[in-house]
Amino acid sequence: MNADDGAPDWATQYETADPLRELERDPYVNAVRLAGRMIPPREWHVPELIPAGTVTLLSGDGGTGKSLLAMQLAAATATGRHWIGRETLEGSALYLSAEDDMDELHRRFADVLRAEGLTFADAGRLTLRSLAGEDALLATLDRSGGLAPTLLLRDVEDRLASDRARLLVLDTLADLFPGNENDRAQARAFVGLIRGIAIRRRCAVLMLSHPSVAGMASGTGSSGSTAWNNSVRSRLYFERVVSEGYEPDPDARRLVLKKSNYARTGNEFGLHWRDGVFAVDVAETGLDRRAASAKAERVFLKLLALFAEQGRRVNHAGGQTYAPTVFASHPQAEGVSKRAFASAMEKLMAEGSVRIAVEGPPSKRRQHLETGEA
Repeated sequence: MNADDGAPDWATQYETADPLRELERDPYVNAVRLAGRMIPPREWHVPELIPAGTVTLLSGDGGTGKSLLAMQLAAATATGRHWIGRETLEGSALYLSAEDDMDELHRRFADVLRAEGLTFADAGRLTLRSLAGEDALLATLDRSGGLAPTLLLRDVEDRLASDRARLLVLDTLADLFPGNENDRAQARAFVGLIRGIAIRRRCAVLMLSHPSVAGMASGTGSSGSTAWNNSVRSRLYFERVVSEGYEPDPDARRLVLKKSNYARTGNEFGLHWRDGVFAVDVAETGLDRRAASAKAERVFLKLLALFAEQGRRVNHAGGQTYAPTVFASHPQAEGVSKRAFASAMEKLMAEGSVRIAVEGPPSKRRQHLETGEA
């Protein structure tokens, strides 16, 4: 017994013991052994987005720029800079690419560092490994469908240990995974292998993947078995900004937190490609929103008058002549979206600047919009 508080000696020993060694000795932990122990804080590599010590999936269509975004995260980690306006856990980073050769990695990371006013001499904690043209599989698949780590994966873990790395980027899943992405058991087993490394090396793992056609169409960014989404602790989707099948700004992107076991989902970040990297959009102010609303109303009235001069009718209810849809696709839309036109229409109708006109015989009445002064 402990003479001070009456606690048994083993409890005092446990308080000063290495938790990892305790688990190695006995992986079953009785709740009593946790009494009095400080609750460990949640560790984040990027707060509310990328947890430390586990696997995060970043999906995005080919050519969207997810590799560049991941490169920016690796550089930010190694140099102690922010990533898309968020703090990162500073430390060594290992970027493993199965898509780009070393010359391409050199060029792209040069752009990333230049954007931060840095050089490669400032990035001594960043390690790159190109697997382009090589066998990049991190696991082997046996006849029963089981997975086992390859020598490459063991080598990667050894490098993480020697560098004391805080981040591992795996680009991309299609090149590194040996199985069928629609096989639930194989998906869970592969994530389990990678997560085991993340836990043992106490580092965050960001694994890049391509969404399916259905995943892009639905906006979920998912692909293959639902086990990919269920097995990772966090999932991000990087997408182009498209409205009604139209991409008004080819340089605009959106990063969305689709799944998180440790934070609220749905967070979105608007980004733009500028000077070879992605930069986070400046938050819109109330003045900006009022200016955008005023512009949408002005353009709506301009196009409504133009259509009236041409003898063309638009309506407020929907269909092929739905005013917001028709106006958004017009050459003189001035970049105003369908959603903005819809909001402008409702406001203009509420204040009487636009009204619903009815024409035709009682048996075939038709409605259209016209200015309130008409």
